[in-house]
Amino acid sequence: MCGFVYFKGKEKDVVKSALEKLHHRGPDSTRISQIGESLIGFKRLAIMDLSEEGNQPFESERHAMACNGEIYNHRSLKEKYSFEYKSESDCEVILPIIERGGIEGLVYELDGEYALVYIDKLTEEIFAARDPMGIRPLFYGYTKEGKIAFASEAKALLEECRDIAPFPPGHYYNNGDFISYLDLSHVDVHSKDTLEEVCGNIRTKLEKAVIKRMDSDAPIGFLLSGGLDSSLVCAIAQKHSKTPIKTFAIGMSEDAIDLKYAKEVADHIGSDHTEVIITKDDVLKALRDVIYHLETWDITTTRASVGMYLVCKHIKEKTDIKVLMTGEVSDEIFGYKYTDFAPSAEEFQKEAAKRVKELYIYDVLRADRCISANSLEARVPFSDADFVSYVMSVDPKLKMNSYGHGKYLLRKAFEGDYLPLSILFREKAAFSDAVGHSLVDYIKEYAEELYSEVEFKKGMLKYDYGTPFTKESLMFRDIFEGFYPGKAKWIKDFWMPNKEWENCDVADPSARVLPNYGASGA
Repeated sequence: MCGFVYFKGKEKDVVKSALEKLHHRGPDSTRISQIGESLIGFKRLAIMDLSEEGNQPFESERHAMACNGEIYNHRSLKEKYSFEYKSESDCEVILPIIERGGIEGLVYELDGEYALVYIDKLTEEIFAARDPMGIRPLFYGYTKEGKIAFASEAKALLEECRDIAPFPPGHYYNNGDFISYLDLSHVDVHSKDTLEEVCGNIRTKLEKAVIKRMDSDAPIGFLLSGGLDSSLVCAIAQKHSKTPIKTFAIGMSEDAIDLKYAKEVADHIGSDHTEVIITKDDVLKALRDVIYHLETWDITTTRASVGMYLVCKHIKEKTDIKVLMTGEVSDEIFGYKYTDFAPSAEEFQKEAAKRVKELYIYDVLRADRCISANSLEARVPFSDADFVSYVMSVDPKLKMNSYGHGKYLLRKAFEGDYLPLSILFREKAAFSDAVGHSLVDYIKEYAEELYSEVEFKKGMLKYDYGTPFTKESLMFRDIFEGFYPGKAKWIKDFWMPNKEWENCDVADPSARVLPNYGASGA
């Protein structure tokens, strides 16, 4: 994954200390570059060009740059921008682009998942940018001297900065301003494509998104839940791989839902498949580490992260894999179980736009932190800017569940040779539920034992922002505050269904409480 920090006017020891908090993101090498009073520190996870020449920060005569990212069009960019390249890294191409087009020219050239900072050596101006979906994390804050600082995770800024906040996705920083360059949630004009044309474009664009993300000098693995999204990613990848891809599924020892479906997919596509079995003790022991890495108190994010964190831990400990392909982002653009209750096409689109805008503090945050906590890199095909832009532009009337199956367009697009119909049209189950209903049940039971009713009511009163409303949410918040006191505003709110819609005014974010959950848990 890699991680970096930027400070101005700080001692090198301070930068080293901050950088060490990101060691899990990049254990392969450490380097700090100093330009005047500015310092950029980088922790590298070597993925493209595994040699020392790929170590960052990269420097030219005029600029110094650090990028936590994968630039998927780097080969075509290197042909376009002549430069004395010193490595085969995909990120080094950023240097000649900024020298000719500056930050404005850069963000419109890059196709990838990235967070970056660079310094103009002559003026010591600092510039930064983040990819449109916020797949790669980036935070900023201000030192006591009033200087802006940047880091891949907020924990690296805690000791030196105030007013720490997430860097907004699809923005760049230039001369004190955060400027939006691409808002994938916004649609000016809806496509007039027919159902058949929409499905054809969805298939073509997702195939391209997966294939471009298979470019790696380090071994790649795939998270396979057996649900629609991860199954499609794995099926596409296997079709375009000369050898069996490595897939991984996780489930509770007593009631795993996903494992049988994941095995069915793995058998169908011919992947090299591994099942990871976890227990109640595994779940409860992981909670504190999960919340530390997540930097969140949200219920849904935390629940879903436990299984993901533990499967990634297994992959790190038992394999040589360094890159993981995942299925996040599909729900936000095609719909969840609760969006079956959207009262109109306009409301469906409005909800999708909201979810896309907030992805970086929920599912995208989960994927990055669970994977990077274990020194692995996440790649997210459904987040591809071209793919998301197109699906968001599709007439929302076509995306609503009027077919008897949610995500019908995605299912219809891949009818044929990729997956069995039983998987392609399997009912949606939320990841934390599908790992096993017992996973969430054990967490809730543990919280019930932790607080008496009196303690719970007192605990709620401690927090006037993001106020806990269950013992489980209080437990998550108390753990969060132990690591990050007073920083609750990093997260906007609890992830919950739209309470204004029929059947969606629920007290728990799990799809299990919705009347249309049905066969999802079977």
